[in-house]
Amino acid sequence: MVSIDDFTIVSSNHVPGYEIVETHGFVYGLTVRSRGVGGQLGAGIRSMFGGEIKEYVKMLTDSRDEAIKRVIEHAQDIGANAIISARFDSNDISDRMQEVLVYGTAVTAKLI
Repeated sequence: MVSIDDFTIVSSNHVPGYEIVETHGFVYGLTVRSRGVGGQLGAGIRSMFGGEIKEYVKMLTDSRDEAIKRVIEHAQDIGANAIISARFDSNDISDRMQEVLVYGTAVTAKLI
């Protein structure tokens, strides 16, 4: 269970210790990111030698954080205090852009 600023997100269909009292519906948070020219060059050089490509790790970490922030905002806008069945998806849009999507079901969960 991930709790971000008192907002709960779980990958399961329930929140342990809570009762789902209302289902608000499908929510998502999406971002598309691209590395700048300097990051592309650095990553290209690093890829020739193998190992972790830190420029892309940072880009995807920032993308994930932004997508989570957006899905929480979407859920809060429709009156939810939690998201169940949360999932991540990621795709290349081109060789220089990556999309990250977080989605799930927004609910109101009450402590049992």
